[in-house]
Amino acid sequence: MSRQEDETGKPTLAGYAIGLVFLCFIAGGVVLALRSGEEPPGSAHISSSSGSSNGLAPDNRVGTTYPGPQMTDLESAARVARCVVRENLPDEGNDHLTTEEPVPDYGTTPPTSGDHISPPLQQADGAWADPAAQVNVVHALEHGRIAIQYDPSLPESAQLELKGLYDTAYSAALLFPNPEMPYAAAATSWRNLIACPDWKGRKTLDAIRAFGVEHQGNSPEPMNWFPSLDGPSFASPST
Repeated sequence: MSRQEDETGKPTLAGYAIGLVFLCFIAGGVVLALRSGEEPPGSAHISSSSGSSNGLAPDNRVGTTYPGPQMTDLESAARVARCVVRENLPDEGNDHLTTEEPVPDYGTTPPTSGDHISPPLQQADGAWADPAAQVNVVHALEHGRIAIQYDPSLPESAQLELKGLYDTAYSAALLFPNPEMPYAAAATSWRNLIACPDWKGRKTLDAIRAFGVEHQGNSPEPMNWFPSLDGPSFASPST
């Protein structure tokens, strides 16, 4: 019989106390992690204060750990990954639309500017398991967001690699599948686009990361108008 059990095999008061201390230790660790801007593995990093879910399911998968960039220069990283970078694209407008108004015919795929949904229906920061409506995403771009998008037919191993990259820079950023684009992966900011026709693993990750570092926050409206999580971003990544 253990010291934490009485003769009937039931836990004693001392046993309950030890268990309580253990639970407090675990809870304290979680609180400390959250206060430090980190979140438990498998988090979708949803920031409800930055917008709306619009009915999308969160992507709570545990991403493959991103080991850090081998290349940080955007032009060089994109060339190696055979991605196309388009910067300073035309401003297609920024009027607010209601849900009853037609979606604009955007000039790029994925869109990088144009008329978009009115607040608070802009797509909230986070990793989403469902495709996001671009009319909602464009409003997020107007406020400095980076939107990482991938072909849902990509192998799950590649999707988890992208999720791992996102986990290192999730503040003021979105991740979601996009079945409407002709690329394996892409990322957008306001008036900027990186498009990667083929998946090349870490090379693609490095190119998208470099794009995020270069273009996050470069927007006509302040990022902090839509508050986000207090965690790593492309401007200040954890890797």
